[in-house]
Amino acid sequence: MSLFNLTGKVAIITGASRGIGFAIAETFAEAGAKVVLSSRKQEALDQAAEKIQAKGGEAFPFAAHTGDPENVRSLVAACIERFGGVDILVNNAATNPHFGPLLTSEESHWEKILDVNLRGYFRTIKECASNMRKRGGGKVINVASVAGLQYQQGMGIYSVSKAGILMLTQALAVELADDNIQVNAIAPGFIQTRFSRALWETPQIHQKIISQIPQERIGQPEEVTGMALYLASSASDFTTGAVMVVDGGQLAGNKLF
Repeated sequence: MSLFNLTGKVAIITGASRGIGFAIAETFAEAGAKVVLSSRKQEALDQAAEKIQAKGGEAFPFAAHTGDPENVRSLVAACIERFGGVDILVNNAATNPHFGPLLTSEESHWEKILDVNLRGYFRTIKECASNMRKRGGGKVINVASVAGLQYQQGMGIYSVSKAGILMLTQALAVELADDNIQVNAIAPGFIQTRFSRALWETPQIHQKIISQIPQERIGQPEEVTGMALYLASSASDFTTGAVMVVDGGQLAGNKLF
């Protein structure tokens, strides 16, 4: 199990106050990593960090908005000052203020979604990459979505942003290969989080989505963390530019019987 040991590693996780981001941070801390939790609200981060610390983990909460370049610079600088560097970056922060037909969206929706979901990922990678090089390598994990691989009705801009993350992942996997930095993506399916609440709390939508998943259930945040741990650890040293789908079989096809 030493392949999955993160002792001595430092990880930044964005969107880490709850849901998938918090579950990943908790798993990394249990594997021995020092984790920097980031999202927009300090109070929620403090509470998340306390939960990890109560279990013996080392967690540092730092509020930052990935849509703001200066916030991103401050986040990475604070991580380096606190722990000496960064080895692992999990880009998980996301937003989706528009739900409905794509042509009903406004310019402001595009600006906000792409700025956080796509440009925000690029900003954090750019800030972390130079320090990773100095440390001899690193791991970048971009949390995408099955929506980036298959259009999800009512979530057009979000789907476009997640598709962009997949190409960003491939491009940087190639460009950073010589620096021993592996860049991969996780594409979760229908996961029960606060972010997806509008979907699983609406019976008609919930049942429609469940009918498309062979396992016939919603995934839980902790069911994504095993893949994240693999991609953060030395077990994945020969894995880069990959998209790891965690969706209960949704993209594989529908059950007929």
